[in-house]
Amino acid sequence: MTNVVVLGTQWGDEGKGKIVDLITPSFDVVARYQGGHNAGHTVYVKGRKTVLHLIPSGVLHEGTLCVIGNGVVLSPKAFLAEAESLKKLGVSVGRNIVLSKNAHLILPYHPLLEGLSEDRRGSHKIGTTKQGIGPAYEDKIGRRGIRVADLLDLDVLKDKIRENLAEKNPLLEQGGIAPLDPDAIFEEFKGYALLLAPHIADVPLLLDDLIKEGKSILFEGAQGVLLDIDHGTYPYVTASNPTAGGVCTGLGVGPNKIQAVLGITKAYTTRVGSGPFPTELVEDQGKTIQERGDEFGATTGRSRRCGWFDAVPVAYACRINGIETVALTKPDILDVFQEIRICTSYKYKGTLLRSFPVESEVLAKVEPQYRSVRGWGRPLAKVSDFAKLPSAFKDYLKIIEDLIGARAGIVSTGVEREDTILLPERLKGIVDLAKVRAAQSR
Repeated sequence: MTNVVVLGTQWGDEGKGKIVDLITPSFDVVARYQGGHNAGHTVYVKGRKTVLHLIPSGVLHEGTLCVIGNGVVLSPKAFLAEAESLKKLGVSVGRNIVLSKNAHLILPYHPLLEGLSEDRRGSHKIGTTKQGIGPAYEDKIGRRGIRVADLLDLDVLKDKIRENLAEKNPLLEQGGIAPLDPDAIFEEFKGYALLLAPHIADVPLLLDDLIKEGKSILFEGAQGVLLDIDHGTYPYVTASNPTAGGVCTGLGVGPNKIQAVLGITKAYTTRVGSGPFPTELVEDQGKTIQERGDEFGATTGRSRRCGWFDAVPVAYACRINGIETVALTKPDILDVFQEIRICTSYKYKGTLLRSFPVESEVLAKVEPQYRSVRGWGRPLAKVSDFAKLPSAFKDYLKIIEDLIGARAGIVSTGVEREDTILLPERLKGIVDLAKVRAAQSR
């Protein structure tokens, strides 16, 4: 039995969906531990594109149990819409999906309050998706949240909706939004309760039982390390913990039950929304990467800011999460460049920094130090044998590995499952390659 965390080492959008989908056959369970439906995991299978937001990427594999933990904030409407869209694609959605009874719910007032908050910030907007994720977490921390378990007791649910609206409606009215009707919201969520009840469970107990049975679990994160509320580029962060520690709090699993952490790292850097971005390319090169990499948000369609690979934050992500092995995604996007740059370090006020500065005020003023390498001059797409990769790419990869202090066990060369190079000696104890390859051949 091996239990593994898969997380993004940058600002999200590293290609976690593909990697989780690819290695799911090695696991019995895929469990999501944080975030909300603001996340977007894109998976391509035989030319068909599937975008997942709440439901773990393992759902595309029959027989895999998918778990949504208490660290997630759940929009019932979004969950049910996603489940329905999967059913239309012929994907089984039933008892194979479990919701933690301790997960907090997103209510109709949360997106409205988030929109008002963003508007008040003016030029200092965070760049949120305005889907209510942050306000739902605020209510959780403020001890006034409504949880999935409350759907099972309608009297409790009604009281909590009334109590919350007594506080929220005046705030909405101050922002020029008409007050919400508690009875209408209760009726809406009463309907959700009937549909969600079969999925609700005591997730920490369930996972503990499965682990004792020898089942293996893949812990799936959303967003990336640099968006972590504690360890990211605050305040331009998400409202939860995408870092490995989020697994323990977001699913109720002890740290001794985690055997490895696999970091997903894109061969260049992207960022959505506001906040400093040291290696950002604002002219032609950045546009080329954006267009070739289809760097537009899976959830919102927003264009992603693009730049050269920045080893400083990825090394930081590897250090604070205990990452020794990474999956490198989308290097094929860089095929067209004759020269490629890698940020190796930062200078701040003339001094070389020893670590990544999470203070946005400092990050905005750092001077990235670059190393230039030659491009590989031919397409990487569809290459399935590491030995057949261009020597210039192998040099590029080796430089990155040395800088971040982790080795690549997976190299993605395209969007499909089979467009992937797996390095057995580096994935030992992390992934059962026989199971993964057997699934690929089907």
